[in-house]
Amino acid sequence: MTTPAAAALRAAVHDALAADVALTGALGGPKIYDEPPRAAAFPYVTLGEARMADYSTGDASGQEHILTLHAWSRQGGHKEAHVIAGALLQALDDAPLSLTDHRLVNLRFAVADVRREADGKTYHALVRFRAVTEPA
Repeated sequence: MTTPAAAALRAAVHDALAADVALTGALGGPKIYDEPPRAAAFPYVTLGEARMADYSTGDASGQEHILTLHAWSRQGGHKEAHVIAGALLQALDDAPLSLTDHRLVNLRFAVADVRREADGKTYHALVRFRAVTEPA
């Protein structure tokens, strides 16, 4: 059974982030989750929403992916969320990730937003990347 491109990309992104020394240093460990534990200690990163679209050409198939990562902080101010967002950018922008059953054509930073949540104490960075994959 072939691994779907979106699942392969998500797994490769998770592995790359968990292995990134700057990011894990900013988080205080490899706190990168698909679903965070119920009492996850701040700060941490979650792999969020994904959008896929056909990116095929006349003779080659491919997919475009928009992947959103979320950084969560309660340090007291925007600084930690910005530092983590920057570490995500450094870890993934144009990273040569290896995907199961697929080839990563490119992975590029798209946009980031940092904001304070309604509770007044949680800071949230949304960092989006655009990737293009094709079958291996």
